[in-house]
Amino acid sequence: MSINSLQIEPVFCFKHPFFIIMVLSILLVGCDNGENKKDSSTHQTVQKYAKDTTLKGKVSNKKGLIKSGFISATDSKGKIVATSKLENKSSYSIVVPAGTELPIVLAFFPKSNSTEKDKLITAVIYTSIKKYDINDLTTLIAKKAKSLGGYTHPNMSIAADQTVGIPDANKTSTGFKGDPTKQYGGWH
Repeated sequence: MSINSLQIEPVFCFKHPFFIIMVLSILLVGCDNGENKKDSSTHQTVQKYAKDTTLKGKVSNKKGLIKSGFISATDSKGKIVATSKLENKSSYSIVVPAGTELPIVLAFFPKSNSTEKDKLITAVIYTSIKKYDINDLTTLIAKKAKSLGGYTHPNMSIAADQTVGIPDANKTSTGFKGDPTKQYGGWH
């Protein structure tokens, strides 16, 4: 037997079954006309209160609890749908009328003639949650979510993640001496 008498068929020969299957699968994938594609943007179903709903919470800033001022609830069109007043207490209660569509923004003003810089806000995006504190942190999260495109669950989550962070000093265990199972309160 000589080397000239050996016939070796190349793997990617047009007659080879693997090659034919590979070419057909590429052609079939390339034939998609896009009609079955779903919109990849996130859509949040519109929620609205079925009945008059009381929202409650506390108002605070960096100095502590705030005991006087005004609360307003504003719908997505900018219309004030409810108001309330804090008088010698840090807890508020505001009744949002039935049919109000979410999101709404709860805003605290220290005085009736307060400016935007004095305002603290929180965004309401779920009808099932009835407790909403209003403070510096909720204000930062709501403003960030609005800058991301509006008060939706994905935007609120991203805003919270970007606003509330772990201090750099707590991100690693470098320099930690002791039992690692007790660091950060033990294993979780």
